[in-house]
Amino acid sequence: MSYYAAVIVDVPTMQTDQPYTYRVPKQWQEIIAPGMRVEVPFGEGNRHIQGFVMALSEEEPSNPEIVLKDLIRVIDLAPVVNPELLQLADYMKDVTFSFKITCLQTMLPAAMKAAYEKKFVLIDETHEIKAQYFKQQTEVDWQVIEDAGELPRFQRLRTAGVVDIRYVVKEKTKKKMVRYVNSQITEANFAEIKASLRANALRQHQLIETLKVTPRETTAFYTKQGLSAANLNQGEEQGWLTIEEVETYRDPFKDHDFPMTQPFALNDEQAHAVERIVAAETNRDATTFLLEGITGSGKTEVYLQSIAQILAKGKTAMMLVPEIALTPQMVQRFKSRFGKAVAVLHSGLSQGEKYDEWRKIERGESQVVVGARSAVFAPLENIGLIIIDEEHEATYKQDEAPRYHARDLAIWRSQYHHCPVVLGSATPSLESRARGQKNRYELLFLTKRAHEAAKLPDVTIVDLKDEYTQKNTGTFSRLLQEKIADRLVKKEQIVLLLNRRGYSSFMMCRDCGYVQECPNCDISLTLHMDVRKMACHYCGHQEAIPNKCPDCQSPKIRYYGTGTQKVEEELQTLYPSARILRMDVDTTRKKGAHERILKTFEDQKADILLGTQMIAKGLDFPNITLVGVLNADTALNLPDFRSSERTFQLLTQVSGRAGRGEKSGEVIVQTFNPDHHSIVLAQAQDYETFYRHEMRLRHQSGYPPYYFTVKISASHPSEEVAAKKMYQIAEKLKNGLSPNSQILGPIPSGVARIKNRYHYQLILKYKQEPQLHQMLREILETSQVDQRQNLFVAIDYEPLNFI
Repeated sequence: MSYYAAVIVDVPTMQTDQPYTYRVPKQWQEIIAPGMRVEVPFGEGNRHIQGFVMALSEEEPSNPEIVLKDLIRVIDLAPVVNPELLQLADYMKDVTFSFKITCLQTMLPAAMKAAYEKKFVLIDETHEIKAQYFKQQTEVDWQVIEDAGELPRFQRLRTAGVVDIRYVVKEKTKKKMVRYVNSQITEANFAEIKASLRANALRQHQLIETLKVTPRETTAFYTKQGLSAANLNQGEEQGWLTIEEVETYRDPFKDHDFPMTQPFALNDEQAHAVERIVAAETNRDATTFLLEGITGSGKTEVYLQSIAQILAKGKTAMMLVPEIALTPQMVQRFKSRFGKAVAVLHSGLSQGEKYDEWRKIERGESQVVVGARSAVFAPLENIGLIIIDEEHEATYKQDEAPRYHARDLAIWRSQYHHCPVVLGSATPSLESRARGQKNRYELLFLTKRAHEAAKLPDVTIVDLKDEYTQKNTGTFSRLLQEKIADRLVKKEQIVLLLNRRGYSSFMMCRDCGYVQECPNCDISLTLHMDVRKMACHYCGHQEAIPNKCPDCQSPKIRYYGTGTQKVEEELQTLYPSARILRMDVDTTRKKGAHERILKTFEDQKADILLGTQMIAKGLDFPNITLVGVLNADTALNLPDFRSSERTFQLLTQVSGRAGRGEKSGEVIVQTFNPDHHSIVLAQAQDYETFYRHEMRLRHQSGYPPYYFTVKISASHPSEEVAAKKMYQIAEKLKNGLSPNSQILGPIPSGVARIKNRYHYQLILKYKQEPQLHQMLREILETSQVDQRQNLFVAIDYEPLNFI
């Protein structure tokens, strides 16, 4: 009997959702299943690529003109994408306007994604090239030939039939193996073996004595006793022991202690929330709850106790957090409550650690997943509850293909499993809050802080214009300086937020006005004093700090704007004895850096935590009594209709870090716009008034949630080519859409050139366009041809970034 597999192939330059049919050789027929990865031949020549099996059939395709190829091998012993995730990929490709293979690859940990190697294969063994490069081998790596500058020659040899190119699918997956020693020494044979040994064979005597009392241990244990690999090998030859390799998991938390915690007593609002969530799961009801709770209201305890009841029913749960910076504290709480049932997935783990955590989930060994955006793809079965903490955060939206929003995929998975989703936030996105208002989501409110003694902090707004009038041009207002000094005396902790990293924003010559820009992007370089470099935050380009103007040679170089490094220096000058921690992208590059910084602060080994927005959310330290926002206008000045919403959310969130214990908290907000509604209402922590005010503005200007939006962008090394493509797309849309829709653009993107590519974009606003989905799919399909000319088109449905 013949089997045929429909395979979606991984061809980056020409993606398609059309599966290709391959014959399944007999040796694979018993084990192959949909969701497995396979290696297949594709196209002309000797090209091997990876693909995913979508379906199997015993019926031969009806077209006799098609010559079917055999698949080469099955990569997995079990499906790596289960039936649910195969269906999710279909939904995902439609809503994100991407290709199915991209969606499937996104679901897997990086260690399981295909890597390809190119090799030159020798065909004519009589040719002189054999002695020069192949010697005793039949193939040689492409890279070896490229490094030798011989690619043109090998191209000619390929045309002449002397060599060919072979594409090899290379697996990055590596399981961690531990070698164990199994003793064969017993009471019965010990004396006989010992008597047979020479008296001076000290290591052999030591080995059999150790084996007698140690039935099974790792080879590392024997090494610590001074016994070498040679000693163990000799023992194996003599039949005293056997050595076996056992697969083990890499544990990113092996050095951590998680003392078990007990559930806290809930107040009436928390208890009502848990009751409603668990009732929805009992009724197999895929309700989406919006849990709107002020900062410090105990949302995490609601999550923990809801999950505990779900686990007691034999089901699983998923908890998403927006940023890696929040993960250490959340992991601590979940591991301390649920122990080994918790698996963690986020970008701070190594590839091997993520792969092992994924396998624990896939094998059913972990019932709770905690992780960032991509953890929404965790291969959990029998899900009973999905939680998205800080649901308003933009980091839940992926900014490259497939441009999915984790919230949308979580809701799809909840409907598949007939279980509830909880979206938690002190400052929900306007879109989510509007859905709650229309009863599409069920609203749950937490209006008081969980700790009885904890009160919302007092917030004071400082007008920086007045400070400048008083000749105070430093980063810190006089009031904030007084408050910092006061807290240092009291041994209380301080959090300072500055939403900008680096030393200063840009370098400018005061004689000619020259600003040092990135050679690859239309953006100024940022000064980084720790590495003494000017750096681009878009492409990573770095160059030395100039000591005179590159344009006019003037020595009058000045640095403008303020970054976290510069503020750290200023703080150290003002408060020499203060212990300061800086937390931004630069200080958290190394593995475990987030956790180390937060642990140092939690243990009160530092007085001041200075950082970017990663410190604004989720941190719960009772000794923080002062929060300072150094410039509340950073986000306000961006040309984005969400700038007010983001400013309000950031100020409310960071204010919530103060006064979470018995000590009262205070917040100082420095701004040049003290009367702006987002700042005034954040001062009062008045989300409801802000929601109503902002919704009126959105309605007047015609933006979400009153309109749907799509961003289409094109990029190419030539500005003219990118612009021309966008104008063609705009024309197509104008001809196919109703007059009620609006097209904004095409215009250059906010940063028009990045990595030597020019970017153009348009924004489409609409309420109802039945034909739009098909038009966007056509644009996506036809853009594949453009890729061969290095022209890339991207479609972003409901973008969170408009610039």
